Amino acid sequence: MPWYGWAALSEHAHQPRKTPFYAQTRVKIALSIAAVEAIIVAVSHDWSKWTVIVVAIPIILFYLLAGRMLESDLGRQISWIAAASQALAVVVVLLWYWIEVLTFITAGVFAVIALYLLFVDRPSQGPTDAGA
Repeated sequence: MPWYGWAALSEHAHQPRKTPFYAQTRVKIALSIAAVEAIIVAVSHDWSKWTVIVVAIPIILFYLLAGRMLESDLGRQISWIAAASQALAVVVVLLWYWIEVLTFITAGVFAVIALYLLFVDRPSQGPTDAGA
């Protein structure tokens, strides 16, 4: 017991502040939702990149305009999780799109190089005698 006799105050001062479960794991939850959504977009032909972007816009706007100012802590956390997961899903879709475009550009460059090598670098018209 401390010299001033208030053991409860000194013990309370050294304990870390407890945060709710959902506040501790909100990044994990948002990443999980974004991963599931990205897999659904990759596998399903009904969901396109535009669907993900159109769904994400109102959710992110809700968080920016109203979700941060909700009185309920749980409401603020849920709106943050929804907005973060949609923002991550949009990033995944846009990266996927740019990688696809980069793949087509690279294939086009390889095709041009192959055509160049086929038409310009023609072999000579007969066997050459390198030793004579």
